[in-house]
Amino acid sequence: MPSARQTYDLVIAANRLPVDKVVTDSGESEWRRSPGGLVTAMESVMRSQPGAWVGWAGDTGEAPEPFDEDGIHLRPVPLSADEVRDYYEGFSNDTLWPIYHDVIVPASFHRDWWSSYQTVNQRFAEAVAEVAAEGARVWVQDYQLQLVPALVRKLRPDVRIGWFNHIPFPPVELFAQLPWRTQLLDGLLGADFLGFQRQADSRNFVRACRQLLGARTKRDLVTVEGSHRRVRAAAMPISVDFKGLEELAKQPDVMARAREIRASLGDPEVLMLGVDRLDYTKGIRHRLKAYEELLSEGRFGPPEVTLVQVATPSRERVDAYRILRGEVEQTVGRINGELGKIGAPAVHYLHHSYPREEMAALFQAADVMLVTPLRDGMNLVAKEYVTCRHDLGGALVLSEFTGAWHELHQAFACNPHDIEGLKQTILRAINTPAKDKQRIMRALRRRVADHDVQRWAARYLAALDAAPDVPRPSLVSGADPLAGPGADPGAMHLGGISTAERATFA
Repeated sequence: MPSARQTYDLVIAANRLPVDKVVTDSGESEWRRSPGGLVTAMESVMRSQPGAWVGWAGDTGEAPEPFDEDGIHLRPVPLSADEVRDYYEGFSNDTLWPIYHDVIVPASFHRDWWSSYQTVNQRFAEAVAEVAAEGARVWVQDYQLQLVPALVRKLRPDVRIGWFNHIPFPPVELFAQLPWRTQLLDGLLGADFLGFQRQADSRNFVRACRQLLGARTKRDLVTVEGSHRRVRAAAMPISVDFKGLEELAKQPDVMARAREIRASLGDPEVLMLGVDRLDYTKGIRHRLKAYEELLSEGRFGPPEVTLVQVATPSRERVDAYRILRGEVEQTVGRINGELGKIGAPAVHYLHHSYPREEMAALFQAADVMLVTPLRDGMNLVAKEYVTCRHDLGGALVLSEFTGAWHELHQAFACNPHDIEGLKQTILRAINTPAKDKQRIMRALRRRVADHDVQRWAARYLAALDAAPDVPRPSLVSGADPLAGPGADPGAMHLGGISTAERATFA
């Protein structure tokens, strides 16, 4: 049962808290909101009700005392240096991440990592149980916390539990390689509702339960063995704060900065842009290969055409990421050495992160946005670029292997594994008449505006409330808990999502 301390009707559990500790110019420490779509989405939800967020504060050792920030109660979870190494860098990012991303690099299996993953997930579950009110909604985030749903259910059977996967969920043939596959599935089946970026991901999960656990399944429902409980797994693609980001992009200083960026690059005829975490799933090497060949073939070259590649540092203590950084930087050096000109490098490579204002300006400055991951759950950069192009300028080159492609299918689609095809797609994005590109951008913006992050959060929580085995009086009366004002009461719905929306997310 809940403790005597303050409890909350909505509890978010994520690997990190939504704030970062920073040191000001005066030398004092303060908490500042972290960037990212998840934080923005949860802000919109928590404005209407008190909520708590359970997560790691970012420093090893003892955790800070719980505190409130911007109307959210923050409950830090401690991690030791060994746990950061084994639970986070090890099991989460050197075992699960490769398996969930098509084994682009080999996965590592270590029993010590798995033991640490179990320990940390138990600690998160206990923290959630402490701050959750009677009958609260608990929303667990992502692959680092896949055991938490079942652990919370054991501690607090009174709460409603949801889980959302921000990355792909792999086909059963890859998932089956995990020595702890059964425990992971059992952990997830502790939830009432499981959300995924794409229908293919939710289907992969259901199929894994059927083949690896022998569970009974029907469409998007999994029956938990030994109980009458059913768990629903469905597509619920995340998005961005369209209104807020568009307002930022329209600020005069941001628009002026976009012009300044182009001028500082020599006012090229075509500015191409890539913005990624430095991760082997993002297809940066394939992108550079295609660009290098286009330069070598004389299709274009600096100063008329240039590429800015922003590669945000990521997981630099993991071997695969250190190797990738060396390969990317070596490739950039070769391209600039062989194909650049004095005062006009072919690639401007930036290995650090930027604030939101600078990114909005970069998006507005870029004529062609290259989003070419080999595998990605969603890729919000594609949606951010579209949102910032209120001038209807620019062109989006988008990998078929992103979740975003299933929604932004009017973009210039590419298979990043096909270097020749990628080259041709880049050329089409450059050479398509401006009028046609404006028409495409208008359609892309309409899609993101209609399915923004606030709608995602509201739809997810409505689906959690409408999960199987829960009284649903609104459905008895013919109303749909996911339908907005003016919705057609006669529309056929399956599990709370309209057939039209299902087709959209296919």
